[in-house]
Amino acid sequence: MDCGTEGYEMRIGVTGSGGKLGRATVERLRAAGHDVMGFDLAGTPGPGFTRVDLTDFGQTLDAFLSVTARHDGLDALVHLAAIPVNGLVPDAATFHNNITVSFNALFAAHRAGIRTIVLASSITAMGFPFEEAPPSLPVDEAYTSANNTYGLGKVAEEAIAAQLARWHPDTSITALRFTNVVAEDEYATFDRATEPDYRRDLVGSWIDARDGALAVAMALSAAQPGFEVYNVAAPESGNTQPSREVAARWFPGTPAADDLGEFESLMSTRKIRERLGFAAEHDWR
Repeated sequence: MDCGTEGYEMRIGVTGSGGKLGRATVERLRAAGHDVMGFDLAGTPGPGFTRVDLTDFGQTLDAFLSVTARHDGLDALVHLAAIPVNGLVPDAATFHNNITVSFNALFAAHRAGIRTIVLASSITAMGFPFEEAPPSLPVDEAYTSANNTYGLGKVAEEAIAAQLARWHPDTSITALRFTNVVAEDEYATFDRATEPDYRRDLVGSWIDARDGALAVAMALSAAQPGFEVYNVAAPESGNTQPSREVAARWFPGTPAADDLGEFESLMSTRKIRERLGFAAEHDWR
């Protein structure tokens, strides 16, 4: 059964709707004609938004089932809510918060009969900050490695999602491994693109928030039963040096693909481009 959203309007819940990626996602989905309901801790309640403490399963399930004067059920869920990086709170608190929020969101969606879900995963689930070299470059979705509690949470969330996707034959859960999300007013950071170790911990990768939102929309439209993981990054790196030179300097001895593009991202975007037709619309260059 096709679980996609393309061709008709959906009521889509977005957790973390007030974040950088959340705001861009809500804007893109609404522009496409979908009825979007935002859920977050911060924000002004009103049409299209309700404050929800996602660490509370009761609140989460209640919010997904219906909210008086807001909605009476959701067709799909985009789960983006999280403490976004290590260091904002103690390390264990990062893991406990994020794994609780994600379990609550995914399990509440299951209980509420929401069968199409897009989940924000991360480059931290595949080796960030890459103090240990990945097995090959560009690093793809087959590689999983967590080196901090944020990444450990993402690995656990992907594992939970993969199992929950089996619990109903129509369930589609897509995990998008986002790299560093850059807002349209943050491009000044690329002034450092000539520095030898600029974005080394991100293997040179980045994604414009608006293109991250595009990836979410495409994942919803292409949803099929089961669990799938895609990397989400700009197809070209955030560095001025050719990718093969950067790879040799950062990861000497690590094999690079024979067909590696001149400035191709070392966080592979080949799968999402080939399977979903994803093409980023914004480039810092």
